[in-house]
Amino acid sequence: MALVAFLRGINVGGHRAFHPSILAEQLARYGVVNIGATGTFVIRRPITKTKLRAELARRLPFAAQVMIFEGRELLALDTDTVFRKAPKGADVVRFVSVMARRPRLVPATPIRLPIEGAWLLRILATENRFLFGVYRRQMRVISYLSMLDRLFGVPVTTRNWNTITSVIKVLQDSM
Repeated sequence: MALVAFLRGINVGGHRAFHPSILAEQLARYGVVNIGATGTFVIRRPITKTKLRAELARRLPFAAQVMIFEGRELLALDTDTVFRKAPKGADVVRFVSVMARRPRLVPATPIRLPIEGAWLLRILATENRFLFGVYRRQMRVISYLSMLDRLFGVPVTTRNWNTITSVIKVLQDSM
Protein backbone atom coordinates (compact mmCIF):
# COMPACT_ATOMS: atom_id res chain seq x y z
CA MET A 1 0.00 0.00 0.00
CA ALA A 2 1.11 3.55 -0.71
CA LEU A 3 2.41 5.89 1.98
CA VAL A 4 1.51 9.53 2.54
CA ALA A 5 4.00 12.00 4.03
CA PHE A 6 3.15 15.40 5.48
CA LEU A 7 5.98 17.85 6.22
CA ARG A 8 5.33 20.30 9.02
CA GLY A 9 6.05 24.02 8.91
CA ILE A 10 7.58 24.40 5.46
CA ASN A 11 6.95 27.16 2.90
CA VAL A 12 5.20 29.27 5.53
CA GLY A 13 5.69 33.01 5.17
CA GLY A 14 8.99 32.57 3.33
CA HIS A 15 10.52 30.46 6.10
CA ARG A 16 11.95 26.99 5.49
CA ALA A 17 11.21 27.42 1.80
CA PHE A 18 11.90 24.78 -0.81
CA HIS A 19 10.31 23.31 -3.95
CA PRO A 20 8.39 20.11 -3.13
CA SER A 21 8.16 19.30 -6.87
CA ILE A 22 11.97 19.05 -7.06
CA LEU A 23 12.03 16.72 -4.05
CA ALA A 24 9.38 14.55 -5.73
CA GLU A 25 11.56 14.37 -8.86
CA GLN A 26 14.55 13.31 -6.75
CA LEU A 27 12.47 10.52 -5.26
CA ALA A 28 10.90 9.44 -8.57
CA ARG A 29 12.09 5.84 -8.16
CA TYR A 30 9.54 5.53 -5.33
CA GLY A 31 6.70 6.87 -7.47
CA VAL A 32 6.41 10.05 -5.39
CA VAL A 33 3.59 12.42 -6.28
CA ASN A 34 3.77 15.97 -4.92
CA ILE A 35 0.47 17.52 -3.84
CA GLY A 36 0.73 21.32 -3.72
CA ALA A 37 3.36 23.50 -2.08
CA THR A 38 2.90 22.49 1.54
CA GLY A 39 5.03 19.35 1.60
CA THR A 40 2.40 16.68 1.02
CA PHE A 41 3.52 13.58 -0.87
CA VAL A 42 2.02 10.27 -1.92
CA ILE A 43 4.62 7.51 -2.24
CA ARG A 44 3.22 4.85 -4.58
CA ARG A 45 6.06 2.31 -4.68
CA PRO A 46 7.23 0.13 -1.78
CA ILE A 47 9.51 1.75 0.80
CA THR A 48 9.57 1.43 4.57
CA LYS A 49 8.58 4.39 6.71
CA THR A 50 12.07 4.43 8.22
CA LYS A 51 13.78 4.54 4.83
CA LEU A 52 11.37 7.21 3.56
CA ARG A 53 12.04 9.36 6.63
CA ALA A 54 15.80 8.99 6.04
CA GLU A 55 15.49 9.85 2.33
CA LEU A 56 13.49 12.97 3.13
CA ALA A 57 15.90 14.07 5.87
CA ARG A 58 18.88 13.58 3.54
CA ARG A 59 17.37 15.65 0.72
CA LEU A 60 15.69 18.50 2.60
CA PRO A 61 17.79 21.67 3.07
CA PHE A 62 16.65 21.89 6.74
CA ALA A 63 15.38 19.64 9.52
CA ALA A 64 11.65 19.05 9.22
CA GLN A 65 9.12 17.05 11.14
CA VAL A 66 7.64 14.37 8.88
CA MET A 67 4.35 12.60 9.58
CA ILE A 68 3.94 9.38 7.61
CA PHE A 69 0.74 7.38 7.18
CA GLU A 70 -0.30 4.29 5.30
CA GLY A 71 -2.56 5.29 2.43
CA ARG A 72 -5.30 3.01 3.72
CA GLU A 73 -5.54 5.19 6.85
CA LEU A 74 -6.65 8.15 4.74
CA LEU A 75 -8.91 6.04 2.53
CA ALA A 76 -10.71 4.76 5.64
CA LEU A 77 -11.63 8.20 6.98
CA ASP A 78 -15.36 8.81 7.37
CA THR A 79 -15.33 12.39 6.15
CA ASP A 80 -18.87 12.43 4.76
CA THR A 81 -20.31 12.04 8.25
CA VAL A 82 -17.89 14.52 9.83
CA PHE A 83 -18.53 17.36 7.40
CA ARG A 84 -22.26 16.73 6.86
CA LYS A 85 -23.29 19.11 9.66
CA ALA A 86 -20.35 21.49 9.29
CA PRO A 87 -21.05 25.19 8.79
CA LYS A 88 -21.03 26.18 5.13
CA GLY A 89 -20.40 29.45 3.35
CA ALA A 90 -18.02 31.26 1.06
CA ASP A 91 -15.81 32.21 4.01
CA VAL A 92 -15.73 28.71 5.58
CA VAL A 93 -12.82 26.36 4.81
CA ARG A 94 -12.78 22.64 5.59
CA PHE A 95 -9.49 21.23 6.84
CA VAL A 96 -7.80 18.16 8.27
CA SER A 97 -5.01 18.42 10.79
CA VAL A 98 -2.56 15.57 11.10
CA MET A 99 -1.04 14.72 14.47
CA ALA A 100 2.52 13.40 14.79
CA ARG A 101 1.26 10.67 17.13
CA ARG A 102 -1.89 9.83 19.04
CA PRO A 103 -2.34 12.20 21.97
CA ARG A 104 -2.55 10.79 25.49
CA LEU A 105 -5.75 12.68 26.12
CA VAL A 106 -8.14 13.72 23.38
CA PRO A 107 -10.28 16.73 24.25
CA ALA A 108 -14.01 16.29 23.72
CA THR A 109 -15.28 17.59 20.39
CA PRO A 110 -16.65 19.81 19.03
CA ILE A 111 -14.17 22.51 20.03
CA ARG A 112 -14.89 26.14 19.24
CA LEU A 113 -12.27 28.90 19.12
CA PRO A 114 -12.47 31.51 20.36
CA ILE A 115 -14.67 30.31 23.18
CA GLU A 116 -16.44 33.69 23.42
CA GLY A 117 -17.85 35.69 20.52
CA ALA A 118 -18.02 34.66 16.87
CA TRP A 119 -16.21 31.41 16.13
CA LEU A 120 -13.19 31.40 13.81
CA LEU A 121 -12.18 27.74 14.09
CA ARG A 122 -14.10 24.60 14.97
CA ILE A 123 -12.72 21.13 15.52
CA LEU A 124 -15.64 18.91 14.59
CA ALA A 125 -14.20 15.46 15.31
CA THR A 126 -11.07 13.38 15.79
CA GLU A 127 -10.29 10.01 14.27
CA ASN A 128 -7.02 8.26 15.12
CA ARG A 129 -4.32 10.87 14.31
CA PHE A 130 -6.62 13.15 12.31
CA LEU A 131 -8.56 16.26 13.36
CA PHE A 132 -11.43 17.48 11.19
CA GLY A 133 -12.57 21.05 11.26
CA VAL A 134 -13.59 24.26 9.61
CA TYR A 135 -12.29 27.78 9.90
CA ARG A 136 -13.26 31.21 8.65
CA ARG A 137 -11.06 33.02 6.14
CA GLN A 138 -9.52 35.53 8.53
CA MET A 139 -5.89 36.20 9.40
CA ARG A 140 -6.53 35.62 13.10
CA VAL A 141 -7.28 31.95 12.37
CA ILE A 142 -3.53 31.27 12.09
CA SER A 143 -3.12 31.91 15.81
CA TYR A 144 -5.92 29.46 16.61
CA LEU A 145 -4.46 26.78 14.32
CA SER A 146 -1.14 27.18 16.13
CA MET A 147 -2.95 26.41 19.42
CA LEU A 148 -3.79 22.89 18.26
CA ASP A 149 -0.32 21.62 19.28
CA ARG A 150 -0.88 22.72 22.88
CA LEU A 151 -4.53 21.70 22.94
CA PHE A 152 -3.78 18.11 21.85
CA GLY A 153 -0.27 17.87 23.34
CA VAL A 154 1.38 16.69 20.10
CA PRO A 155 2.79 18.40 16.99
CA VAL A 156 0.09 19.07 14.39
CA THR A 157 0.16 20.13 10.74
CA THR A 158 -2.92 21.29 8.85
CA ARG A 159 -4.04 20.81 5.25
CA ASN A 160 -6.98 22.26 3.36
CA TRP A 161 -9.66 19.71 2.53
CA ASN A 162 -8.89 20.15 -1.19
CA THR A 163 -5.35 18.86 -0.54
CA ILE A 164 -6.69 15.81 1.29
CA THR A 165 -9.14 15.02 -1.53
CA SER A 166 -6.23 15.25 -4.00
CA VAL A 167 -4.25 12.79 -1.87
CA ILE A 168 -7.22 10.41 -1.75
CA LYS A 169 -7.65 10.62 -5.54
CA VAL A 170 -3.98 9.73 -6.11
CA LEU A 171 -4.30 6.84 -3.66
CA GLN A 172 -7.43 5.52 -5.40
CA ASP A 173 -5.80 5.86 -8.84
CA SER A 174 -2.79 3.91 -7.56
CA MET A 175 -4.85 0.88 -6.54
